[in-house]
Amino acid sequence: MSFFTFTKLGRTLLMLSAAVLVVGMFGCGGGDDSNPANNNGGNNTGGNNNNNGGNSVVGNNNCVSGDSCKSAVMPDGKRWITENLNVKTANSWCYGEGGQVVVDFELVTLTPSQVQANCNTYGRLYTWTAAKAACQWVGMRLPTREEWNALVTAAGGISTAGSKLKSSTGWKSYSGISSTDEFHFSALPGGSRNSAGRFYYAGSDGIWWTATEYGTGYAYFRIMGHYYDDVDEYNNDSDKSNGFSARCVQD
Repeated sequence: MSFFTFTKLGRTLLMLSAAVLVVGMFGCGGGDDSNPANNNGGNNTGGNNNNNGGNSVVGNNNCVSGDSCKSAVMPDGKRWITENLNVKTANSWCYGEGGQVVVDFELVTLTPSQVQANCNTYGRLYTWTAAKAACQWVGMRLPTREEWNALVTAAGGISTAGSKLKSSTGWKSYSGISSTDEFHFSALPGGSRNSAGRFYYAGSDGIWWTATEYGTGYAYFRIMGHYYDDVDEYNNDSDKSNGFSARCVQD
């Protein structure tokens, strides 16, 4: 597969496919990621996600059930989790867990405390199957492509919705770009993990799976960047084994 490119970001999100960069696989947690029971007891290893909106059970932001996850009704009329999901499942990772982080084209290994801090702030990164399982575990589900489209439309449309959906903190700064978090969706830039076990762009990019497949091995996903207001959609540039953030919706 070729490079995974976001033209509006003005750069290449380097080599999310293992076909681009062949390296040894790092720890993936093991087990069957289609089974929510394989989430090591359903315990969240991350604590509070750093966001400004939503409702939660007082004193409990562990997001291990639909009642304890911060959530709010969005302008599309659906209740969404308003934090990046942080339920530990098989085939999910804190940013930097079990692999190396790409920083300015250099490979960096994070300390355990840095890895944990990333989970605390950004939630976990999931394969597509693990994201579906994690949402089911908390009694919700991964939103479809159509539901993400409806949210983006209700928040002002593709070209400006990012400014209203992104958290007002936690993003790398860029001149002329700011977010109001108008609807308290509090989108955070959790970055990504490629299928070869390397991590990219926490603090700069937020990427979220949708439940909608694109062909056999791919799925649609949404992305927000730190230096534009769009909420873009992509599909066949990413296979389901990559690690992205997850939000859940409630029926």
